[in-house]
Amino acid sequence: MKKIQFGTSDLQAASVILGCMRLNGAENPVEVIETAYEQGIDFFDHADIYGGGECETIFGKALKESSIKREDIIIQTKCGIRKGQFDFSKEHIISSVEGSLKRLGVDYVDALLLHRPDTLVEPEEVAAAFDQLESQGKVKYFGVSNQKPMQIELLKKTVKQPLLANQLQFGIKHTEMIDQGIHVNMTDDPSIDRDGSILDYSRLNEMTIQAWSPYQYGFFEGVFIGNEKFAELNQTLDRIAEKYNSTATGLATAWILRHPANMQVIAGTMNTQRIKEIAKASEIVLTREEWYEIYRAAGNILP
Repeated sequence: MKKIQFGTSDLQAASVILGCMRLNGAENPVEVIETAYEQGIDFFDHADIYGGGECETIFGKALKESSIKREDIIIQTKCGIRKGQFDFSKEHIISSVEGSLKRLGVDYVDALLLHRPDTLVEPEEVAAAFDQLESQGKVKYFGVSNQKPMQIELLKKTVKQPLLANQLQFGIKHTEMIDQGIHVNMTDDPSIDRDGSILDYSRLNEMTIQAWSPYQYGFFEGVFIGNEKFAELNQTLDRIAEKYNSTATGLATAWILRHPANMQVIAGTMNTQRIKEIAKASEIVLTREEWYEIYRAAGNILP
């Protein structure tokens, strides 16, 4: 399993994260998390809203029944989404973490991310919550999710803890953060800067990008792998995958990890065979030619 440095911390983490959003649909949660761990995936991603909290409860129970020691894994959770609103208030952040710890059955989480931007955010409230959680030993590291550079800078004005990670939707069929950097000084659609140059910002500030929904196209529209709508892309993935004794899913993983921006891939599958494919593919290093060939096969045009 390829390892990456988690932001600017000293923490070395797996480049593949097991996303636990669908854990409440797993037939055997213990087998799922043990398979992931056996394949070198030591990083597990949660959120207080996944399954209405049920996914964290299932994980906590499975962890206790498994052979995995708490101190050998990295548990991350997220907060800030409430029904009909977003909430980065001190009160909500703290109560959310307390709830996650209880459901997970642990004394601390390694990382806490703010889930979706709250336009009513008061950085002082976030800072107070982070300070309290850190001083109590309930959270070790902090980050954000789905935020652009100026939103992160606003938080950094008051928050003293380093913001180490940012979860962003990214994959072969969701490449906007790359497109606008390639189509500089042009007037076509790919040249539009939709995220404040978050890719370059992340690299400059050594923030780890955690790529969510890496195998989907659009906003939860569907999976592109094996989808006849994307015949050229799948033919290209299958052909290159054969060279590396991998699969299309594996190549889609390797494609993300080939980028030098210190990324992690969040794999949300509960299929143990697919977990093995994805973990194995973390060690594949695509050539520059292969990376761009896949990018073009996805329908992207180089200027």
